[in-house]
Amino acid sequence: MTTTHRPLIGLTTYRKTAAQTKPVALYALMPSYVEAVIAAGGVPLLIPLGLDEDALRTLLARLDGLLLTGGGDIAGDHYGSAHPDFIFDVDPDRDRVELFLAREAIAGDVPLLAICRGHQILNVALGGSLYEDVLRLMPTAIKHDYWGEYPRNLLAHEVTVCADSLLARQLGRTTARVNSLHHQGVRDLAPGLVASAHAPDGLIEGLEAPGRRYALGVQWHPENLIHDAPPMLALFEGLVEAAADGR
Repeated sequence: MTTTHRPLIGLTTYRKTAAQTKPVALYALMPSYVEAVIAAGGVPLLIPLGLDEDALRTLLARLDGLLLTGGGDIAGDHYGSAHPDFIFDVDPDRDRVELFLAREAIAGDVPLLAICRGHQILNVALGGSLYEDVLRLMPTAIKHDYWGEYPRNLLAHEVTVCADSLLARQLGRTTARVNSLHHQGVRDLAPGLVASAHAPDGLIEGLEAPGRRYALGVQWHPENLIHDAPPMLALFEGLVEAAADGR
């Protein structure tokens, strides 16, 4: 994609400890997110954790678009969880930062793409809830947690995409095979969001906010599929195009 203005896309990060003689704390992000934004024509900027709300507002005002990335679980306090024992790998500060950014982006109509955890963050930020563990709590559930020994580009199952959705327009199709690296998922959809894709078991795999320039969440990881399934790049291109138009 070529634009006269290459929009600045903020990507959220997570904390990681580097394995050294003395462990070192890092802000981190898998390169595949950065590479997908670059391939779509955007300029990626990594957003550190630890910023207060004033700093986050200042940063968001300078961004043209926002990408909420994947990662660990969201603390159950944010959606009234009845099964806190199913929740793990929580970073309270990351929850705080991303929930704030998601709400501000929707309120300010900042173009937004939300991936996996980000898809769940967007739903929780606007008042929705999650299955704390899909396989244990969703009666019809299929396996969704293909991580660890599985390659990140494994096409684990198909999703059915609503024909009149933003997601269908971006993908150019109403079915797609996707990867699946999560154990939680959207349970109750937040007010103001609509479901735009479902897994074979009925789990919401895509959601969007009608009336916004670009506000799309997907439960899978399209950044790992842009080479094996080229239509997935269109999700990032849509974000970058909307971000460029906004300037």
